[in-house]
Amino acid sequence: MQLLRDIERHLNQSDTKPTRFGRDAVRDPRFVHDLRRGREPRPATVERVRSFLQDCGK
Repeated sequence: MQLLRDIERHLNQSDTKPTRFGRDAVRDPRFVHDLRRGREPRPATVERVRSFLQDCGK
């Protein structure tokens, strides 16, 4: 999943914890963990995360 790869890249480059990312991006501290376990986010959530990544200077 491209979204998860982009999130993982951001986490590594920014030294951000997965729970912090989830809280900040979508108000769900388990978001990254759930994606890693196969969760398929809704299209609106994908757009929200993409917007968050773009705002972070990705």
